[in-house]
Amino acid sequence: MARNRNKIDKGVTLIAAHTEVVGDVKFADQLFISGHVTGNVLADNEKATVVIGDEGRITGEVRVPNVVINGLVEGDVYASNKVELAPQAKVHGNLFYKLIEMQLGAVVDGQLMHEQDMADPKNVHQLNVESSAE
Repeated sequence: MARNRNKIDKGVTLIAAHTEVVGDVKFADQLFISGHVTGNVLADNEKATVVIGDEGRITGEVRVPNVVINGLVEGDVYASNKVELAPQAKVHGNLFYKLIEMQLGAVVDGQLMHEQDMADPKNVHQLNVESSAE
């Protein structure tokens, strides 16, 4: 019985296309967003994952250990473990990460900041710069 209970305790939440949530969303395991969230998206545990589908949109801050984006985020993203930016990802805000995977076509209109380097302003990388001289 304990094995089945563990499977039941793990939850997957879906915010479907054509659905709008206004207010903060706090979740524990997995959250799939195909609709629109106007508010912050926050995780309750260190293994949580949010997946923003190609039609998904968040207007607010994202603070989740594992983030997969293929839609639009208008706000800062804090991924304490890993962030994956799929080809249709668009982030209008700063991206704080430990590990990052970015596919061709993904766009970040903000700064990229590695978690270990957050205290050092020299390690902030501005995107959309054609050339840099050092």
